Amino acid sequence: MNKKIKILAIGAGVVLLGLIGLIVVLIVRNNDNTVAVNEAQARADSLAIANDQLLLTNEFDQLNADFNQYEGQQIHLKNDSLIVQYNEARMKIEGLIRELDAEKKSHNKDLSASRAKIKQLEGEIATLKGIVRHYLEEIKRLGEENAGLKQEIQQVQQKNEQLSNQVTQATASNEQLTQTVRLAKKLNITGMSFHAYNKKGKVEKNITKARQLGVSFTVSPNNTASPGMKEFYMRIISPEGALLGNGGNFTIDGQSVQSTARRSIEYANEETPVSIYWDVNTTLTPGDYTVEVFCDGYRLASRHFTMKK
Repeated sequence: MNKKIKILAIGAGVVLLGLIGLIVVLIVRNNDNTVAVNEAQARADSLAIANDQLLLTNEFDQLNADFNQYEGQQIHLKNDSLIVQYNEARMKIEGLIRELDAEKKSHNKDLSASRAKIKQLEGEIATLKGIVRHYLEEIKRLGEENAGLKQEIQQVQQKNEQLSNQVTQATASNEQLTQTVRLAKKLNITGMSFHAYNKKGKVEKNITKARQLGVSFTVSPNNTASPGMKEFYMRIISPEGALLGNGGNFTIDGQSVQSTARRSIEYANEETPVSIYWDVNTTLTPGDYTVEVFCDGYRLASRHFTMKK
């Protein structure tokens, strides 16, 4: 009996030891599974944080690109505070991204701190998004104002061009009118003749025997011309192209011109005969002589006369 009890006691002890061992094994396995689950969860959390950071970083880069696209327009912005706010928000975001990058490389990762920074990063990017949206609205408004201003400038330029054209036309009309008035005041002569005279004062057909050359013409009536003393200048050019005589200089077209002879007469806006003579002091040759008459700065006539021997 005692032997059976002893055997049962030993068997019970073995079973108890087996149960204890099984319990220990189960506890160890459970601890291992818990550690594995925790590690897996930590990896999943770390990947989620990295993914969120990547998405937020991409959104930040896009906002930067949108802002920098209109960087050249900043100098025209009246609201400078937008740029200040943008730069402040951008610096905060860049700082958070650097901190998250540093934590990813660290062996002692604080996931709760990283999640807090991700949350903060989301808030800062939302703020930046609002600033960029306001900035783009300002740029759009500025563009519309500039377009309107350009249109106004074009209209002003067109008006200035029209005014300039009108002034040019008026100036041309005034110049034309002035020229018309000047021409209207110009004296006209008719019946111009050219003769050689001998020593007796009679007409000489042989030019080589001439002692005097004379030009005669009639001044037509002109009520537009100013009455008074008029100085008439005569120029005689020989067949050789030389100017004969030296009757003094006069001005025409702003230049001083030498004459052969001249004569002053009283003009009363009536038909007036005029004769101008030059005493020959050089040898004359047969050929074509050019005779010109000037008065009041105008050339009144230019004729060619053939003189024979």
